[in-house]
Amino acid sequence: MIRINTLASALAVATLAISTQAQAQFAKPEDAIKYRKAAFNVMAAHTGRLGAMAQGRVPFDAKVAVENAELVSTLSHLPWAAFTEGTDSGETRAKPEIWKQSAKFKELSDKFQQDGIKLVAATKTGKEADFKAAFTAFSGNCKACHDDFRGK
Repeated sequence: MIRINTLASALAVATLAISTQAQAQFAKPEDAIKYRKAAFNVMAAHTGRLGAMAQGRVPFDAKVAVENAELVSTLSHLPWAAFTEGTDSGETRAKPEIWKQSAKFKELSDKFQQDGIKLVAATKTGKEADFKAAFTAFSGNCKACHDDFRGK
């Protein structure tokens, strides 16, 4: 059985290779949309587990928090390459503002990735307060991007 740390490390290496090559691999705009939606869906599942701990709906478990934070941080690098030309329509909730305000969108995506790294570091302290503070910043960044760039 592969340990989560080994899986997270493998995902990190794959992320670097995939994210730089992803744009070239999308044969059709729909492929890019499916890719980014899948990345966000997996990320949301692990973020939800962290959110349940941060909100006190489930007990804080440092080991589980670290495992999920590492996955979220790794996955946070994936979707951005799939916001390519021609992917602003179809089965997507992406607002046109993504392409009209690309510098702001990039700034938020970069901050999101950095917040993911900080979330991992905070969870590794094993202190619930550190985790909650980092998760609040991370999830706040999610909300900011959704508010500006994601439709209903």
